[in-house]
Amino acid sequence: MTVNMGPQHPSTHGVLRLVLELDGEVIQSVMPTIGYLHTGIEKTAEQKKWQQVIPLVERMDYLGAQSNSLAYAMAVEKLLGLEMPARVNDIRVLIAELQRIASHLIWLGTHGMEIGAVSMLFYAVRERELLLNINELIAGFRFFPSYIRIGGLREDLPRGFHETVTAFLDRFPGKIDEFEGLLTKNDIFRRRTEGVGVVTQEEAMQWGLVGPILRAAGSDYDVRRYFPYLGYETYDFKVPTATEGDVYARYRVRVAEMRESVKIARQALSRITPSGVWACDDPRVVPPPKDKVYSEMEALIQHFLIYSQGFTVPAGEAYVPIEGPRGEHGTYIVSDGTNRPWRVKMRAPSLMAIQALPSVVQGGLIADVVAVIGSNDVVMGDCDR
Repeated sequence: MTVNMGPQHPSTHGVLRLVLELDGEVIQSVMPTIGYLHTGIEKTAEQKKWQQVIPLVERMDYLGAQSNSLAYAMAVEKLLGLEMPARVNDIRVLIAELQRIASHLIWLGTHGMEIGAVSMLFYAVRERELLLNINELIAGFRFFPSYIRIGGLREDLPRGFHETVTAFLDRFPGKIDEFEGLLTKNDIFRRRTEGVGVVTQEEAMQWGLVGPILRAAGSDYDVRRYFPYLGYETYDFKVPTATEGDVYARYRVRVAEMRESVKIARQALSRITPSGVWACDDPRVVPPPKDKVYSEMEALIQHFLIYSQGFTVPAGEAYVPIEGPRGEHGTYIVSDGTNRPWRVKMRAPSLMAIQALPSVVQGGLIADVVAVIGSNDVVMGDCDR
């Protein structure tokens, strides 16, 4: 029997269509069909000025929005030859780790709900709301803050930022304990996940799988360790791994990653002074302070040029990878020396995960497809772009 699973299906984590060939409930083959969420963001970016691309890329992997903008901003800064102040790098590290926790919380809630632990979604979303409150505090927007900009940040941290983040970091480890109390030794959860959707380390590398999927199969590959950026080499953290390569192993790895992100976030927060520099001092890309705009003609002209004409980026190409919530999120950009990108291309971990899905679930049951998709943590906006 041939059955359509999606594209309107709550367990496909977006508009993904799977054409299943079944013998009873046993899967004989799977054919993924993508493109239902195609937004043309990479092509649209070619029509925008460099800074205007930031809101676009945040809407690709919409659960890891600020990881997208971080990778893009760092790629442009690489072509411009910009060096960020240490405080900017530390704030970016903190934002990236909070974004990782927020993304993992949505994964945990939806994954648990799909295989029977319905209440997990309520508990996970409750904690994520606190992180969205932090986004709203720093930028006024909850889901797509666009706080990370080429050349630094949008503005300095607001009053109360340190206290709000500290309160979350003090609260959250106990909540992770609660999550694990509900799931980790739960007999039903383990029966649904142990030995299901096994991916070996060799298979993961052949398929180009990265992030928690690869680390659950035994590899310790993490961009923050292998290709450090933002000073990650100065932070104390572990890269959680497992060897089983199944759905349960991927669950354990992501839960451990949330604990490590809390550890990194604490270190970053301790380094960040309440006020200070929030951007580099390159007048090509960073507008002058508002008080100078109101009192100096040169500053007014510079402000006008940046916002009306944008800035040019030297001709060339750059690829910058970061460790996003789903693994290596790479941004490749090409400049022809104008004020707009000639090409923007993303390496999307979700696309690789969908690519490998047919071989992972073949021979399993329909219920296993739901568990595997959840454990792969795909975001269709990241896949289709």
